Amino acid sequence: MRFDWPLALLGLLAVPLLIALYVRRDRRRALSAARFATPALLPNLVERTPGRRRHLPLALMLAALSVMLVGVARPHAMVSVPREEATIVVAIDVSTSMTAKDVPPTRLVAARRAAREFVESVPEKYRVGLVSFAGRPFAVVPPTVDRRAFEDGLAALTPADGTAVGDAITLAVDFARRAPRGSTPPPAAIVVVSDGASNVGRVQANAAARRARSLRTPVHTVVLGTPEGTIERTLVGGFREITRVPPEPATLQAVSRTSGGEHYRAEDAEGLERVHEKLKSRLGTRKEDREVTDAFAAGAAGLLLAGGVLSALWFRRLP
Repeated sequence: MRFDWPLALLGLLAVPLLIALYVRRDRRRALSAARFATPALLPNLVERTPGRRRHLPLALMLAALSVMLVGVARPHAMVSVPREEATIVVAIDVSTSMTAKDVPPTRLVAARRAAREFVESVPEKYRVGLVSFAGRPFAVVPPTVDRRAFEDGLAALTPADGTAVGDAITLAVDFARRAPRGSTPPPAAIVVVSDGASNVGRVQANAAARRARSLRTPVHTVVLGTPEGTIERTLVGGFREITRVPPEPATLQAVSRTSGGEHYRAEDAEGLERVHEKLKSRLGTRKEDREVTDAFAAGAAGLLLAGGVLSALWFRRLP
């Protein structure tokens, strides 16, 4: 937190002085009362004494004064505000394991559906792009505000062999950081939806994550699938091969941690929708330096009101 007028904070030095004056006055009042009556007889004259709560209204008043003085100094703080523009690139794994039916109807269809709903829910000013990846990444839809183009790209996704997570992140980051010549790229983020570890590619996943972090582009990862997931292949002679394809989250967890993003686990279609809701709220704000004097003024007013109400209720007077 910083202040436009820090000299106003010197007024806070008056608070301990006021406390000292109050303590001195309270002691003198006790001595004055002892001159007119024996302290042991006071319970016969007064039903009950207010005790320590008599100090609370004044404490609230002094707290209000302190908050008010801080407000006069015109404080600034980093607050979350809605972004006017941003770029989001969704990278979807289309490897063969994504045809598993443990997330109905298949992992790939569930990921496609959730990505569509996610993009429909983000502000229209956001540019959205789409990358698919199996053994190599493909630029399906460059970042655009055209939501129909994004939906058409989702419909064109088809399964293939391999999982090149690092290459996909590299391409997605290049997409997200692209901006017209002479302009600054808008805030950007990557969302990777996959079910397994990287097993092919030219760029290691951790290296791609470190590069994304250096470019201030967090990579949020979503691991999809259940331990019971399987895929089937028909072999020569009509035989069927059934292969278990449980999700392997370790690589995606490392990517999100290294890049500064978040990692989510979605074992079913509903879980994936909840994940995208979380990402929507996370991607929808940015940090900005703003003056928060109004908040301190409101806090001071609340404390003053509380002190006045308690004093009126307890002692039928204002402090």
